[in-house]
Amino acid sequence: MKKRGVFICIEGLDTSGKTTHARRLVRNLRKRGFDAIYTTEPSRGKIGRFVRKHILQRKKRVPSVVEALFFALDRVDHVEKRIKPALEEGKIVVSDRYVYSSLAYQGAAGLDLKWIEEINRLALPPNLAIYIDVPPEVVVERIKRKKSVMERLETQRRVREVYMKFVENGRLVPVNGNRTKDEVAKDILAVVLDFLKKV
Repeated sequence: MKKRGVFICIEGLDTSGKTTHARRLVRNLRKRGFDAIYTTEPSRGKIGRFVRKHILQRKKRVPSVVEALFFALDRVDHVEKRIKPALEEGKIVVSDRYVYSSLAYQGAAGLDLKWIEEINRLALPPNLAIYIDVPPEVVVERIKRKKSVMERLETQRRVREVYMKFVENGRLVPVNGNRTKDEVAKDILAVVLDFLKKV
């Protein structure tokens, strides 16, 4: 009987190191003999590419409700075409962002969290979700030169507040991201290996 796959997502504020650590986790797991793959949201599929080009890269952001719906649509496509097939092959799938990003960012923009969860109800729940916690003040300093619309400190604080709600109710496992990359990577790997022993 083929071993079932494991779905892991890495979450965090902008510039918290999600992409770096999701990719590094995949490399570390492969070194230990696990069949692991990296994926990201927005996805690399047709809908995800549309979101990157017409939603995220616009000078003027679309309304938060429109953004949330497009992310949810891409997520269903991502799950069906990328995540589920890999899990059925017994792989470990590591996603750089997932549904918690929608909850945190669109929730911080004022949308109802229950509504965001409802439009994402077809999203496959991750087996393990890790939140890289970096102080909003550090995040804003890192992205100053990028002139990001997410740059304002108050916005980052609101986003973190939503993420922390999910840390508090046990849906996200926190890792202190305000340290060296090696230290953060070591902790993330430890959390994942400990989880994999139990499945």
